[in-house]
Amino acid sequence: MPEKPEVITVTRNLNEKIIGKKIVGCNIYWDNIIAYPTTTEFKKRIINQKINNITTRGKFIVIGLDNYSLLIHLRMEGKFFFRKKGDPINKHEHVELIFSDDTSFRYHDTRKFGKMYLIPIEDTYKVKPLSLLGLEYNDSNLTKEYLYEKINNKNLPIKTVLLDQSIITGIGNIYDDEILFLSGINPNRKAKDITKEECDKIITNTKKVLDKAVELGGTTIKSFTSSEGVHGLFQNELLVHGKGGQPCPKCNSILEKTRIGGRGTSYCKNCQK
Repeated sequence: MPEKPEVITVTRNLNEKIIGKKIVGCNIYWDNIIAYPTTTEFKKRIINQKINNITTRGKFIVIGLDNYSLLIHLRMEGKFFFRKKGDPINKHEHVELIFSDDTSFRYHDTRKFGKMYLIPIEDTYKVKPLSLLGLEYNDSNLTKEYLYEKINNKNLPIKTVLLDQSIITGIGNIYDDEILFLSGINPNRKAKDITKEECDKIITNTKKVLDKAVELGGTTIKSFTSSEGVHGLFQNELLVHGKGGQPCPKCNSILEKTRIGGRGTSYCKNCQK
């Protein structure tokens, strides 16, 4: 699943290709991709809107139009492709925006889990889904005090809590494993038992891991690519994620492989107490 670095990579790529484009057509081939408003209203409202900017909030791509924000969550396997107007529609292409230059901008999603919202621009960050999100990983307000206050009453594993987008937004399963490994924290430990000093380690390593992943264009895992011709390189930097049964890069003991909260997890019992 695309996480914050992958979403940033997608956004940077799209920024070079769609800013300034005017939307003159919209076709929806799988209604469930549109979370809000209705598909009929979505198509009516997005026509004649110009793309002015593009940014991210958590794992959402936020495309600023004249009167609306188009929010896109890629979920498991969402990606974008550019075609010519009138080119045949692939069976996995579910939403098509047609620009005034006759470019066809297509949302491709094999699993059909992605979601799009068209929100009045003044309400972008005031209503769901963005109003539910916590701090960005590089927000100056993300301090050890903030994190400790958010987690010190939670009886869930710290691995699970770090995936809670209402606390820190943008961390997913891949980077969760890496952050906890670098912090020397066992992913099974209860969040309520994490100290302020350990919260500080988590924040430091969150910034370290995600900044590096952004620099390298994200992580290419399974079928994920950000768009045509764009592949992340951070998978070459992974220390533990997906490496259960292999030697620990620090102590050479065999990495554990388990599931926590339904998520595949790799960690070192020796290094992560």
